[in-house]
Amino acid sequence: MNKSKIALLLVFIGAIAAFYLLDGQQYLTRDYFESLYSSNPTQTIAIFFLIYVAVAALSLPGAAILTLVAGAIFGLGTGLLIVSFASSIGATLAFLFSRTLLGDWVQKKFSNYMESINAGVEKDGLFYLLTLRLIPAVPFFVINLVMGLTPMKARSFYWVSQLGMLPGTAVFVNAGAQLGQVEELSASGILTPELIGSFVLLGVFPWLARKGLSLVKKNKGE
Repeated sequence: MNKSKIALLLVFIGAIAAFYLLDGQQYLTRDYFESLYSSNPTQTIAIFFLIYVAVAALSLPGAAILTLVAGAIFGLGTGLLIVSFASSIGATLAFLFSRTLLGDWVQKKFSNYMESINAGVEKDGLFYLLTLRLIPAVPFFVINLVMGLTPMKARSFYWVSQLGMLPGTAVFVNAGAQLGQVEELSASGILTPELIGSFVLLGVFPWLARKGLSLVKKNKGE
């Protein structure tokens, strides 16, 4: 491993260590961003965006919570716009970290296995990535890191990720937006049709995505 890769690895590890040592979770809460947003909305959006990118790029826990927080504070439209771009940029950075640090080593070390994998990625990799993004069965960070070890182009990874994550992101941001409108923790405050509908959508979305992809595959004759 050359010096530039060692330096990048040290930065990566240092950033993750700093997150845990400084209790970074305290900055991923609704209360923290609400206090900032009330005094400076524009600055809060910028800070939230950068934090989200960092969380996604470093594969830290908290992306799902931040997505709900975005809906609760910024609303569906603005929250969706922020999270869609921040998550895609962060995912692509994680993809590039993985490729830079481990890509060459994996390709050489496991060349016999990677040859068939590379061929499959070049043939159907974009559709496979789209499937993984639409159906959240595989963890977000695993997809980013594993795809970085394949020959998939970074720009293709970015736009397919943004497209594939958009429906799920919209569902989560909408759930956060509905939670943000709850003024009291009582049955009448929580059991609103909008909030119930958003959680039903959260539950059925993977099933809907799977059915939609099955129809696409059937039309392709697979």
